[in-house]
Amino acid sequence: MRGRLLKDIAQQMDMPSSRLFTIIGVPKATAEKKAAANDVIAGAGGQAALGMIRLLGMARSIVLQSTADAARDFDSAKWLGRWIETPQPALGGRKPAEFLDTPTGLEIVSKALGAIESGAYQ
Repeated sequence: MRGRLLKDIAQQMDMPSSRLFTIIGVPKATAEKKAAANDVIAGAGGQAALGMIRLLGMARSIVLQSTADAARDFDSAKWLGRWIETPQPALGGRKPAEFLDTPTGLEIVSKALGAIESGAYQ
């Protein structure tokens, strides 16, 4: 995952890049240095960033499959940015952002988001 892409994702999600760095477990100084040089963010932080891209794809898929008129102009990236910062009943009242720095946590959040897509989310 290239550092510059991570900053682009934060912008799409309408959140400060420093917050996204925190969510995925990459120190701000490291992420900023990697972004400036467009170097690869490897390791757990890189995996968490790839997981964020997966979540963005899931959110976009939910919108694309919707038949609602409002879905045409719906910004799924901004919605996801807000959703991951909102306590979710399906996650025991915790924010999805609290889980995204580990593969297991990412899977938990993916399942919660998948439940929204399938209509099973309450």
